[in-house]
Amino acid sequence: MKVHHNSMNRRAFLQSTLALAAPPQITREVFLRSPGKGTAIMASSYYTRKSGGEMISVEQRWSRSDTIDAAYTRKSKDHGKTWTEPVKVITGEKRPGGMWRKHLRPGWVDPRTGRYIDFWVEGVLPSDDPLEGMRQWNIFYSINERSPQQIVQKGPEFSKEHPLPGVYHGKNSVMLGDSSCQPVGAPDGSILLPTSVAPLGPDGKLANPVGAYTFHDAAILHGKWKGNQLEWESGPRIEADPQRATRGMDEPTLARLANGKWICVMRGSNDKKPTLPSYRWISVSNDGGWNWTKPAPWTYHDGEAFFSPSACSQLIAHPNGRLYWAGNITPENPRGNRPRFPFVIGEVDQDSGLLIKSSLRVVDDKQAGEDPLLSLSNFYARLDRQSGGIAIHMTRLFAFNDGWVGDAYLYRVPV
Repeated sequence: MKVHHNSMNRRAFLQSTLALAAPPQITREVFLRSPGKGTAIMASSYYTRKSGGEMISVEQRWSRSDTIDAAYTRKSKDHGKTWTEPVKVITGEKRPGGMWRKHLRPGWVDPRTGRYIDFWVEGVLPSDDPLEGMRQWNIFYSINERSPQQIVQKGPEFSKEHPLPGVYHGKNSVMLGDSSCQPVGAPDGSILLPTSVAPLGPDGKLANPVGAYTFHDAAILHGKWKGNQLEWESGPRIEADPQRATRGMDEPTLARLANGKWICVMRGSNDKKPTLPSYRWISVSNDGGWNWTKPAPWTYHDGEAFFSPSACSQLIAHPNGRLYWAGNITPENPRGNRPRFPFVIGEVDQDSGLLIKSSLRVVDDKQAGEDPLLSLSNFYARLDRQSGGIAIHMTRLFAFNDGWVGDAYLYRVPV
């Protein structure tokens, strides 16, 4: 796949910063096509057992931000070579309090027990405005496809109406920000789940210090097995300086380094303050993911800063012992969410937890003549068990005012 660029400044950036022609080649194929203008397809596939080729595919159809119009699942026994017929999943229905909405997330297999866990976010939106989710979203899960359960912290003071410290249903929320916010297994057998909490201010209302689109803290939940069930506990939140990251710390992604430290890489933003540099942010834990350092701009391993738009990203621990990161890096300072291209992947230094600049490769970019509204984001990365590489599901999304457009692609990244 050839990558074209539209300016000398952009070409110079990509050629000097990213290994554009680095072998082996990254490939791209259509995973699911959009049915037509007005509907974009977002999709993912993931394994359901510790080994072998059994997988589930989830197709989600979108026509506006943060709303799933329809969803379908398929199953495969051969690593996704063939799939069963799609089965519809209900993701929205009218209820007495408003419109119930469900946002699916990729399933996950616990590496210690082999149990398969589905996670999702749901809530009832009084007028079906996605922003109402800031007061309504909660996280649910099921183990081995059994009955759904809401994540509620252990202890008598917690309930479905007060599921976590500082979270009260109807006032604020907790959610899994995107498909890239994947759980991670810890050496002691526990599960660390990176979440986003819409915090309350001193007045008991949603905090939004600079009036940005939304505002979040990152919160790492710890799940410990008690028999066949999970008990959950939240550590202290990771909080932003809103004068440096106007939408807080959002859509965290986690990894454990070879030296035993944990890193949390988060989405920032300069929404409402576009002269601020837009960075990716990092926090470090030395005690198993309970307490975290004050977030700082994430840099290359030599200390050089880089720009990144307000968008999700993902850390991917590979069986080869290396740690990879996938997300957006831009040559110039973004403005809020945009631009969300190019999309890159690179290796993380296991001592510092910082990104190795020389390892970066372009996965995809805006092509000549394409609208700059292109979003290469809202993705999910996983191991490709057959090739040993990394598989990335991502939609080439154009959120036009007169109708969304976007096919779902599968990128194969040799490592």
